[in-house]
Amino acid sequence: MSRISEIAAELPVPAATFLAWMEFQKGASEATVEAYALDILEFETYLRGLGASLERPAEITRQMVQGFSASLFRQGMARSSMARKLSALRSLFRHLTRLHKIESDPCSGVRNPKQDQRHPAMLNVDQVFSLLDEKNAAKPAENARDDDETFLRRDLALLELLYGSGLRISEALGLDVGDIRPASMHVRVMGKGGKERLVPLSDTCAAALTRWLAVRDNVPPARGERAAFLGKRGKRLDRRQAARILEERAKEAGIPQHVSPHDLRHSFATHLLEGGADLRAVQELLGHSRISTTQRYTHLNLDALTRVYDASHPLATGNDKKK
Repeated sequence: MSRISEIAAELPVPAATFLAWMEFQKGASEATVEAYALDILEFETYLRGLGASLERPAEITRQMVQGFSASLFRQGMARSSMARKLSALRSLFRHLTRLHKIESDPCSGVRNPKQDQRHPAMLNVDQVFSLLDEKNAAKPAENARDDDETFLRRDLALLELLYGSGLRISEALGLDVGDIRPASMHVRVMGKGGKERLVPLSDTCAAALTRWLAVRDNVPPARGERAAFLGKRGKRLDRRQAARILEERAKEAGIPQHVSPHDLRHSFATHLLEGGADLRAVQELLGHSRISTTQRYTHLNLDALTRVYDASHPLATGNDKKK
């Protein structure tokens, strides 16, 4: 039984049916469905403390949703996590409204908590160069096994891809061998919501991927496994393994702070914009549906923001530029 099925078994039928719709009809990712399932289960636990349940969704009121939100706040939960849980409930009740299981949405009028304005972590250019410099990676000893060199190539190729092309870690780990085309200088990526896009490769990234793919079968792959990045057992590399790889490489490169795979994506976007790249172009590379999301990914100083504004904003012409 999958993790989602285990959680759904603890939920009333209306909620479990919603999760099945998300997974099989809407095509949401497994990670998204599991996150929604846990959030809805937490809400159901709260409701049971009030003598209510999603088994009877028509009885759920706005006050109950607001009370749930207040309870999360009293627990000291991060506002971003609170907003995600409310988003899960909104999706659930919209679905029940469409099915005419409820007449009114109890989430209507319930606002998300005001978010803290925080920039995501990032590396400076020198730190990135140090991280991706093969000289800073621990070299296999002379008596080491051949697979040590193989996995060194894999690790460097993965990090080059995360920074050089700005992929989400889920996108990079979801790549199959056939999705990577170093000769054509691009990879085919399946992003959020099942949206496919072609992402260009830098010269160094294409070279690193070519070196890794040349020895990939040394692992060897598990039966039928077409994943581009493999773990030591020949199966698709997972997020935890990828985070550990990055942590080890950052330590070897002398980077003092914790570095996550997503930090490389943030760094990629910011460095492009600081170098004068167009905001819309970076939005397309990252696979963002809204440009406001791209703006939140960046750490631009005032001068850099002004350059982007002057180069791309339609109002930064004519009289504005003359002042």
